[in-house]
Amino acid sequence: MRIALCQLNYHIGDFEQNTAKIIAALNKAKADGAELAVFAELAVCGYPPRDFLEFDDFIARCNAAVNEIAKACVGIAAVVGSPVKNTTGTGKSLFNAALLLEEGKIIHTAHKALLPSYDIFDEYRYFEVGREFSVVEWKGKKIALTVCEDLWQVKGSTMYDVTPMEHLSALKPNLIINIAASPFDVNHAEERKEVLSWNAKHYKVPIIYANHTGAQTELIFDGGSMFVSKNGTILNELPYFEEAQETVDAFPKSDEVLVSTIEPIPPIASIHQALVLGIRDYFGKMGFKSALFGLSGGIDSAVVAVLAAEALGKENVKAILMPSEFSSDHSVDDAVQLANNLGIAYEIIPIKNSYEAMLKTLSPVFGDLPFSLAEENIQARTRGVILMGISNKLGGIVLNTSNKSELAVGYGTLYGDMNGGLSVIGDLYKTQVYALADQLNIEREIIPQNTITKAPSAELRPGQKDSDSLPDYDILDKLIFQYVENRLGPKELLALGFDEALVKRVLKMINTNEYKRHQAPPILRVSAKAFGMGRRLPIVGKYLG
Repeated sequence: MRIALCQLNYHIGDFEQNTAKIIAALNKAKADGAELAVFAELAVCGYPPRDFLEFDDFIARCNAAVNEIAKACVGIAAVVGSPVKNTTGTGKSLFNAALLLEEGKIIHTAHKALLPSYDIFDEYRYFEVGREFSVVEWKGKKIALTVCEDLWQVKGSTMYDVTPMEHLSALKPNLIINIAASPFDVNHAEERKEVLSWNAKHYKVPIIYANHTGAQTELIFDGGSMFVSKNGTILNELPYFEEAQETVDAFPKSDEVLVSTIEPIPPIASIHQALVLGIRDYFGKMGFKSALFGLSGGIDSAVVAVLAAEALGKENVKAILMPSEFSSDHSVDDAVQLANNLGIAYEIIPIKNSYEAMLKTLSPVFGDLPFSLAEENIQARTRGVILMGISNKLGGIVLNTSNKSELAVGYGTLYGDMNGGLSVIGDLYKTQVYALADQLNIEREIIPQNTITKAPSAELRPGQKDSDSLPDYDILDKLIFQYVENRLGPKELLALGFDEALVKRVLKMINTNEYKRHQAPPILRVSAKAFGMGRRLPIVGKYLG
């Protein structure tokens, strides 16, 4: 049985484009001799549709798209993901479903049984749990359709009280098809392979797995669709971070023949690819063409500049250099050198006059009070006003250049350096930003070496360094990681060897700055626990405060 794995980049709510892509891939699969083409979870509408699912018209258009795809299934069948109405009379109004289409009809439907409601997932908000398990006999084989999470309840898992594969394996399927919307994080591809291989080997049944690729605002889908033999061997694996399609023999005579093999992508290289895709799709799907950002001569804005130029093309990127009286000459020189290395346009707009005008305006209120954080923030907000003014007047979306370490401890200014339509590196710790800079320079020096080696500084007062206000990033990042991503409390952090005073100080900073993060732009997610939609904490919470 020849089956086409179809890994596509969908656009949430763009039914015409999604349907056209599916039908084009279906026709290619047919030309390649496939009998069945498999598409991803909620392929017809894109993932995650969120509250669009509450609109009757949205569901009606999903149904219309399914019918159009079914009509195209002549001489070939398709498995597609779509929301479908719950007609049982009890529970939520929708199921998350996998549909087998052929000759204009839906010939089999499977409802997703395990609805993730953790981190970035919130499926139980919209969907009813699927409680019936069945296989479909097709072309002389018993096929079980499953949806993403249904395969993640493996041995030792206790998240759910039902294991769909136990029910399905009792029906003796010859093949498992799993359609998924499995987003990228830096470790997830290997976890995914382990889960799929375990299921195939444990239940002694081959698995066809189709995932999304492309980005949907914060979420980046890396693809990695694959065919796994009943022995747990990955026989076919599609490329990562791009659309791809491949027809495989679902019942090969031997596991020995590898039709395609994909070399594992090193973590920092995968983050690089993910962020470029995230920027490109955010702009492409929103209909934006150009970007601008403040280029300070520091490491964060330098990395964002390189990623933006790669994602959008150097002709669509503009850097704004906004030196103050506290900016060092080498920072301006480094920024200019980087812009020239990239071939991107730049403007130098000193903020001295604007800053002094603001101080003069505020002088009746500030009086003779000494220089403080207020004056530092006015510089950052002056730059924010300039960037937003250029954006409004000339077009272009402002890219935010804050990193995860800064966002964690509140080392950023609301309405200043926290401005922007998209946070590019907001899920990268400072130490990861340096590692990514090295990765970007691997073939030639794009980011000036001085930018990488000099001590990080916001340059908002004479001689300022980040280390004046923050612990060394090597220590800070490890502590933030354990608290934010591993959710370890104070006692557990102390047991790991962190200094007690440091733990109290850093955790207080993280929790009291939650209000800032609620006002941050959407952050491209590359970790298992990013700030934003996957981390929901109360602003006024007292815990550890």
